[in-house]
Amino acid sequence: MTIAEFVLSKPAQQLSAGKVSWESPSNIALVKYWGKYGEQLPKNPSVSFTLNNCKTTTTLEYRPITTTENFSFEVFLEEEKAPSFEPKIKTFFERIEAYLPFLKQYHFTIKTSNSFPHSSGIASSASGMSALACCLMSIEKELNPEITSTYFNKKASFLARLGSGSAARSIEENLVVWGEHPKVENSSNLYGTPYPYEIHPVFKTYQDTILLVDKGEKTVSSTVGHGLMHDHPYAEARFQQAFDNLEKLQPIFKSGDLDAFINIVESEALTLHAMMMSSNPYFILMKPNTLEIIHKIWKYRNETGSKLCFTLDAGANVHLLYPENEKIKVLDFIKNQLVAHCQNAQYICDNVGTGAKQLA
Repeated sequence: MTIAEFVLSKPAQQLSAGKVSWESPSNIALVKYWGKYGEQLPKNPSVSFTLNNCKTTTTLEYRPITTTENFSFEVFLEEEKAPSFEPKIKTFFERIEAYLPFLKQYHFTIKTSNSFPHSSGIASSASGMSALACCLMSIEKELNPEITSTYFNKKASFLARLGSGSAARSIEENLVVWGEHPKVENSSNLYGTPYPYEIHPVFKTYQDTILLVDKGEKTVSSTVGHGLMHDHPYAEARFQQAFDNLEKLQPIFKSGDLDAFINIVESEALTLHAMMMSSNPYFILMKPNTLEIIHKIWKYRNETGSKLCFTLDAGANVHLLYPENEKIKVLDFIKNQLVAHCQNAQYICDNVGTGAKQLA
């Protein structure tokens, strides 16, 4: 689809007051997106597991008002008013107004909550922006009932991307691709699409246990990190690596070759952090406990033959990825050897999920 297809005419009618609620999950990238251009467009394609338990629940209350020059909204996080979120929501509304021309006709009360710590490297912006985008799309569907579910999901992903790039991957289930790739049918820079080829059953129930090494806010935002890729000396080689790795994953997703999967996923995680460490200014988001966990994973895998591996987002927390049939053994390993490296011994058990869903 093209950008023009996401522009609908301004609705003649105005809805009465109401509310809509959605929950949308976070996602964990296997091939990482790092570097963007234009209006939240990726410099390289990425593919992610949609998660199940790490999610944002958002209720959007709306009431009609006389159309004003400015957007009218207020934001609550975990039942507390959150004025610090307002600039980001205002920027989001400015970016999407051309695609949702009704925005200035309503006052919005945005009530949101996370099932995981905010701003700690578990992509709260991905789940949060995708949940809000789905709420706004529900209003558009009220105004335009002929909208199909396929159009709804694509436009929700398109809108979510304008709030947070990785949010484009949180609408659909299982494996989601975002970014154009010549070997991935229907892939797009504008929105995330379900991975279109055969997926081995092992990947449909994959587990992701997130070790909370540091629950504090990141010292460097992802936006700043992406910006540092513009003049990065290794940027072009990194972008090509991501294209190559996504292509290499296709036969792996089909065959269930977990050794090959581990090699690509861990390499991608370390490359992401290598790009941060070689930026100018440079920065390190890993913590000493992050490295302790990685070394223990390697030792455990070498001693047991386990298919456990790790990945990282732009933060200190460690995502442990493993097949469902290893769940009991891996959880024992976590409890016996890894919780000592987690803040307050905390971790979150998650697994591949089914994407965003509307709540009654």
